[in-house]
Amino acid sequence: MPPSTLSAVPYLLISIYLLSVSNTTYAVNTDRSKTDKVDIDNQRFAICLNNLVKTGPFVSVKETFTQYRPSLLDPSVLESLNYQPEFAKEPWDYLASLVDEERVVDGIAADEDYANVLAKIETHYGVNRYDVLGVWGVESDFGTKLGKKDVINSLATLSCFGRRQSYFRREYVSALKILKKGDIAKSDFKGSWAGAFGQTQFMPSTFLQLAQDFDGDNRKDLVNSQADALASTANFLKNSGYQSNKPWGYEVRLPSGTNFSNDRKNKKPISHWQGLGITLPDNKPLPETLSSAGLFLPSGKQGPAFLVGRNFDAFYAYNASENYALAIAHLSQRIKQQDTNVDFATPWPTDDPGLNRKESREVQESLNLLGYSMDEVDGIIGDKTRKAIQKYQADINIKTDGKAGQKIHRHLIASSKELREAAKIEAKINANREAIDTNSSQNENKEGSKTKSTHSLSDLVRSKSLLFIIISILFLLSIAIVILSKRKL
Repeated sequence: MPPSTLSAVPYLLISIYLLSVSNTTYAVNTDRSKTDKVDIDNQRFAICLNNLVKTGPFVSVKETFTQYRPSLLDPSVLESLNYQPEFAKEPWDYLASLVDEERVVDGIAADEDYANVLAKIETHYGVNRYDVLGVWGVESDFGTKLGKKDVINSLATLSCFGRRQSYFRREYVSALKILKKGDIAKSDFKGSWAGAFGQTQFMPSTFLQLAQDFDGDNRKDLVNSQADALASTANFLKNSGYQSNKPWGYEVRLPSGTNFSNDRKNKKPISHWQGLGITLPDNKPLPETLSSAGLFLPSGKQGPAFLVGRNFDAFYAYNASENYALAIAHLSQRIKQQDTNVDFATPWPTDDPGLNRKESREVQESLNLLGYSMDEVDGIIGDKTRKAIQKYQADINIKTDGKAGQKIHRHLIASSKELREAAKIEAKINANREAIDTNSSQNENKEGSKTKSTHSLSDLVRSKSLLFIIISILFLLSIAIVILSKRKL
């Protein structure tokens, strides 16, 4: 239902409707928009696999290939491969979704929980523990989101269809070698659509080169062993040119009236930048902790500015994106400082900042309440969320750009206010009803429950449950009458 019509719907009807729907918090349109179907041909898939197993790279893993050979391709990975983003993410949107208060708090907790192993990793590899935590947080939210795609099925599909088949065939062989050696169990071999897996998302070929057995069980288990995963990450950074006891860089303030260009690769001595009048955000002189650094301007000279060193480049090597590297650096620094304020000293040059995950969940919840086609409420702004935002924008006659920023968040919170309040009431009623039902069940299971007195008690509890529901409905009706009376006035 478009929000423009909500004011005409009496709150009374909303309340009664919510009470009448069991176990349903959100009014969701079940007619979800269909994604474009990828042309699939499992017969061609079988022929491709028959040919692959005969080629040189697969000879050494022929038995493993046969043992875990998929019978059906996974068309969803081809959709992901061919997906062309309709919405470009600005750096402030990208950073807001990866580095927020929740993730900093979780990172601080992870630092405490794994203090011993992180200290050993720091000593052994010379990589700062907070930088390792930064990668872990960005890649899998500290091991809570590892991906659900079957790695073998994904890589087999990508080896036979779509772009970059030669690349994915190498990764397919590498994945089979991992299974053959026994480092990862087949049931645990799940990850992203492209085959990255584990707590810090290694591609199979990277695993074979750099994975570590740090817990001493003779297996490099990046899925179930935090020690192995974090040590492997440190080993990756070390092999990517990471410099021990050096910072990744720091935010700086640019002097006004001077032209600067975004060129982090053009490293200059710190004295060079000092001579140009660049300081720390609080106008203090640049520290001498870096011998040289490059200037990084992710949104131009009007936004936050950074001097970055070799360790920032090591972050970039993990995933070739400057915004990604900045997310790791920023999260690492906030965890180290135990500072949940994730804003930079210089604000982003926008009037519509990005959303953190809590705000993203609120956007999705509001869209569901308003009846727009939506995915699950997970705080991840994907294509379907953006399309739902576009439909909402069209209904309220504003620019249909599908952008999930602070502006649309304010609109949706205002439009869904009454529905949100009604949903909270319904949730409270359901919780109380479940508590009563639980008590009733416990009473029925007590010794002597078949006696007349216990039956009477059970009937009494059920009567009280029914009475509570009736009272709740009458309470909501009274609220509705008051609201409608105020509206008439």
